[in-house]
Amino acid sequence: MAGAERLPPGRLCKTKGRGPGKNAMKLFQCQCCGQVLHFENTVCLRCGRNVGYLPERGEMLAVEPQGALWVVAGEGDAEAAPREEGALRFCANWERSACNWMVPAGEGEDEAFCLACIHNRTVPDLSDPLNHSRWQKIEAAKRRLIYSLLRLDLPLPRPGDGSPEPLVFDFLADAQGAAERVLTGHADGVITISLTEADDATREKMRIEMGEAYRTLLGHFRHEVGHYYWDLLVRDGGHLEPFRALFGDDTEDYAEALNRHYANGAPADWQENHVSAYATMHAWEDWAETWAHYLHMVDTLETAAAFGLRVEPDLDEDGELSTELDFDPHRVRRIRRLLAAWMPLTVALNALNRSMGQADLYPFVLPPAVLEKLAFVHDLVVQRRSAPA
Repeated sequence: MAGAERLPPGRLCKTKGRGPGKNAMKLFQCQCCGQVLHFENTVCLRCGRNVGYLPERGEMLAVEPQGALWVVAGEGDAEAAPREEGALRFCANWERSACNWMVPAGEGEDEAFCLACIHNRTVPDLSDPLNHSRWQKIEAAKRRLIYSLLRLDLPLPRPGDGSPEPLVFDFLADAQGAAERVLTGHADGVITISLTEADDATREKMRIEMGEAYRTLLGHFRHEVGHYYWDLLVRDGGHLEPFRALFGDDTEDYAEALNRHYANGAPADWQENHVSAYATMHAWEDWAETWAHYLHMVDTLETAAAFGLRVEPDLDEDGELSTELDFDPHRVRRIRRLLAAWMPLTVALNALNRSMGQADLYPFVLPPAVLEKLAFVHDLVVQRRSAPA
């Protein structure tokens, strides 16, 4: 943590609405030239304009400079005198090549972070090029996480807004020469991500050593934020009893459960009731693994729909491997529709990976007990979205 940059509290960008538009997807289009834009783009490859994502509109927009600010290309006069009405700023992390989101101008010069970066509390020493490059990867994964949370209309309390448990991120590098390494985890709203997870070789080595089928930066974010939403939706939302009926006893001593898991491993029959071996460790981890899996599903289905994917093999006379992805997975009320599309899609994705000589992209099995847990997560998300503001 030596040399880490602790961001000052209270640097908030106030907005009147945080939900993206209902048609937001992972594919966008430059409004000036029609070029397809991807979620990570910073420049339109056809017309050369800068582009940024504005979460309040749920759009990737081509913008033009207007003094120290930016205006949406085609919606204003870039040659006119600088004005703040309708003008935008890039997130402060844009200058560090770590963010492509935008902020409505007029929020105050000190309140320069976007809806994703406003949750950062600590970033590593960015004068170190290795730290900087790893942090950039972490920020890219974090933006995808926040995008999904916004699309699902989940609460995102900010530091300094009076919430008893705001969502906060600490991105930490191991101190040079220190015996103890930074551990990725969650505690009371603070999600810590170790920079070593942004090193592909190190992360893959850890995945193999720990016997995991899947380990990614985005997966870490989704898992750890699952712990955060357990606090908000289950513990504080009055759903402890139905949670315990499905996931087990959350009051079990966590340290003892952790030690037991690493000493003995998962039970031989773990796949009958859990989405991963790690989910067997404790009820909290079962929830977090299930929550992460739900976000995997929703995000992947949205991307597949954005590309107009359709799965309909000629040999599938019974339709078990067929699906048409023509719906918004963030707005589905019944999980059966998600699952009906998810199963055929994952079969196709695995087959494509095997054709490239790669391991299965989706190395999971979803038995009935896991489907029931996924339905519980989905129902809580739908209830939260439908609750009065």
